[in-house]
Amino acid sequence: MIRNAQILGGPAQDILIADGTFQQIGTDLRAEADVEIDATGLVALPGLVDLHTHLREPGREDAETVLTGTQAAAKGGYTAVHAMANTFPVADTAGVVEQVWRLGKESGYCDVQPVGAVTVGLEGKKLAELGAMHDSAAGVRVFSDDGKCVDDAVIMRRALEYVKAFDGVVAQHAQEPRLTEGAQMNEGQVSGELGLGGWPAVAEESIIARDVLLAAHVGSRLHVCHVSTAGSVEIIRWAKAKGWDVTAEVTPHHLLLTDELVRSYDPVYKVNPPLRTAEDVQALRKALADGTIDAVATDHAPHPAEDKDCEWAVAAMGMVGLETALSVVQQAMVDTGLLNWEGVADRMSHRPARIGRLAGHGRPVSVGEPANLVLFDPAYRGTVNPESFATRSRNTPYRGLDLPGRVHATFLRGTATVLAGELVEPGEPA
Repeated sequence: MIRNAQILGGPAQDILIADGTFQQIGTDLRAEADVEIDATGLVALPGLVDLHTHLREPGREDAETVLTGTQAAAKGGYTAVHAMANTFPVADTAGVVEQVWRLGKESGYCDVQPVGAVTVGLEGKKLAELGAMHDSAAGVRVFSDDGKCVDDAVIMRRALEYVKAFDGVVAQHAQEPRLTEGAQMNEGQVSGELGLGGWPAVAEESIIARDVLLAAHVGSRLHVCHVSTAGSVEIIRWAKAKGWDVTAEVTPHHLLLTDELVRSYDPVYKVNPPLRTAEDVQALRKALADGTIDAVATDHAPHPAEDKDCEWAVAAMGMVGLETALSVVQQAMVDTGLLNWEGVADRMSHRPARIGRLAGHGRPVSVGEPANLVLFDPAYRGTVNPESFATRSRNTPYRGLDLPGRVHATFLRGTATVLAGELVEPGEPA
C-alpha cells in the first residue's frame, strides 16, 4: 500500500499493488497490505522507459554490465531500457540480441529490450539479420547503428522498407561522416576560439532531412536519435506537419548544458552529438514541450576512467545519464514551467514505450494496469556525487552540481527495485 502519492502531481491518493498490478486507487483505502509506504509529498509516475541506453555487455564489461546498467536504470526510475547494439560482438544477429535479452531477464532490476544493428558490424555496407532478430526470443523492433550513421541512402532505404514487415523502426544517429571528420566539439564561436575541430549543425540536419524524405517515400517509421540543433527541430516539425511517421528524442544533457563548458577542456563534456549553443538548448526545450520532440532518452554512455581521464583529443565521447535524467528534466522542463508531471510521464514513459512497441510499459497509473511505478521527491535538493552511482562508470557532467529531485522508489510489475533511494534485491521483502 502506497499512501498519499500524488499521481502525475495531482491530489494525494492511496495506491494498492498486488499480483503485479494496480488493484485499487483512491483516498483512505482500507485494504490489508503486507507493506505500507508513506508517499506524502512524492509524485507517482509510470515507470520510465529509455529508448537509448548503452549497457556495454558483451565486450566492454569494464565500463558497464547489463546488471550494473539496469541497477542504474532502476535508481533513475526506469522499468525498461533499450540496449544499443554497439557491443563487442555487435548485436547484429539473433544470438547476440538473445544473449542481452536473457542477461536483462536475469538481472531483474528492469526490462531490457535489445536494439538490433541496422548493418553487419555497424559498417554501413550490408543489412544485418533484421528479420531473424525480430523473430528471436528478444523480439527486436528497434534497429540502430547508433554511434555511427547509416550514411548510405540506399542501405537506409532498404532498412526502412524491411522493418515495415513487422512494424519496426529505424533509429538514426544523424551524422554526415565527411562533414565531421576530426570533429571534437560543436562548430561555432567557441570551437573557433579554442582551435578544436568543429562538428557543424548541418552534419546532423542534412541526414535528418534526407531520412524523413526516405521514410515518407517508402511509408515507414523513422526515429531520430539525440536531436541536438534548432535546425533539426525545424526539419522534424516540418515532417510531422506532413503527417509522416517520424519521431525524435533529446538527451537530458542537451536540454541543460552548452558548448561553453568545453572551455574547461574537461573530457567529461565530450559527447556525440556535441553540446551545442544556448539557442539550441532553448529550441530543444520548446520542441520537447510542444511535442515536436517525442521523448527524453538518456544516451547513457559509460566509459572507464582511463577513457575519460586523459587529454581532450583522445578521450571517448559520452556521458552516463540514467541516474540523473529525471532530476535534469525537472530542472530544465518542470521548474521552468515548460512541462508538468503529466507531460514528463508522456515524454519519459508513454511515448518511448509506444515508439519501441514495448508491451506492458508506458501504461497509465490506473487499476488493472501493470504496476510499473516510480515515486519521485521533487522537493529534494542535493549535490550529484558519482561515487554513489550504481553504474560502473563515473563520467557524469553533473559532478558537484546541485540538482532537484530524487527517485524514492521504483517498482517493476509490483516488485520494489528501489526503496528510500537505495537498491533492493528484486524479490526481497520490502
